[in-house]
Amino acid sequence: MTNREKSKEIVKLLIKRYGKEIPLYLQYHKNKPYEFLFAVMMSAQCTDARVNIVNKDLYKKYDTLHKFANVSQKELEMDIHSVGFFHNKAKNIIECAKKLISDFDGKIPKDFDDLISLPGVGRKTASVVLGNLYGIPAMAVDTHVARISNILFKLNTKDVREIEEKLKEIVEKKYWVLWNTHIIALGREICIARRPKCDICPLYKLCVKG
Repeated sequence: MTNREKSKEIVKLLIKRYGKEIPLYLQYHKNKPYEFLFAVMMSAQCTDARVNIVNKDLYKKYDTLHKFANVSQKELEMDIHSVGFFHNKAKNIIECAKKLISDFDGKIPKDFDDLISLPGVGRKTASVVLGNLYGIPAMAVDTHVARISNILFKLNTKDVREIEEKLKEIVEKKYWVLWNTHIIALGREICIARRPKCDICPLYKLCVKG
C-alpha cells in the first residue's frame, strides 16, 4: 500500500471516529475574524483551553481591532501573561493589528503570502486561518501533525516545511484541513507522545508500529 492509498484509509477511519465536521478549538466572535487570528497566534506552545480562558476577558476589553493596534505592549503583556511567551506575542499582535488596518482595510487576507507577511504569522498559523476561516485547503503542521504523520508515513524528517510539502503530496487536497484537526484530536486523546494508547487506536492496523 502506498502512502497515498494509506492516507485515504486513515481519513475514513478518522472521519468515522471524529466526524466530517471541522472542529473549532479556539473561540472567537464570528463577526470579528481577527480574534481568531490572534487566538491562533497566542496558542503557540500553549493549550487552546488556556487561550480560550484568556480570550473571554481579552475580547471584552479590546472589542475593536483599533484597540489592539493602540494598546501599549506592556499592558497587553499583562493581559495575556498566562499564555506564555507573552512578550513576543503581545508585540506581534499589536504590530499585526496595525498592519491589518494599514494594508488590508482591517480584513484578514485570503492569500497565503499576504497572511505570512503579517507580524507573528508563520506558515502554520496562516494555514490554520485559511482552512478554518475561509475553508481554503491548507496543510497546517503542528507538533501533533508532525509527530504522528512521521509515524504513519515514515517521513523521516523533523523539518516542518518538508513535512508540509510531503503531506500535500500524500493527503487529498480536500482533506488537508481535516487532517490537521483530526490528527490533533488523535494526538490529544490516543496517540499521546509519552504514553500512546495503541490498543484502542483506530489507526493501529495502518500504523507502521502495528
